[in-house]
Amino acid sequence: MWEWTRSGFRKTCFERHRINRSGDRQLNRALHTITLIRMRLDPTTKTYVARRMGEGKTSRDAQRCLKRAICCQLFKILERSDRTPTISSQPLDAI
Repeated sequence: MWEWTRSGFRKTCFERHRINRSGDRQLNRALHTITLIRMRLDPTTKTYVARRMGEGKTSRDAQRCLKRAICCQLFKILERSDRTPTISSQPLDAI
């Protein structure tokens, strides 16, 4: 089984790798909207895109890398929420 690693994520951004276009269309559309709004309004994202374009990438390639970075951020959030402890059925006095 392939393990998700940060170095593997960075490596794929140097290659031309695309997110699965045939997957969940609503999710892809939401991700596209998030990237457009962040590219327009978020200063951190603006510097990220400027750095990518400074590396010689086109605007579309920079956006593709940004989508992968956002996917990584969302994956971490979902992974953390999966680890939250479940509510115990025991009363507080018993703990």
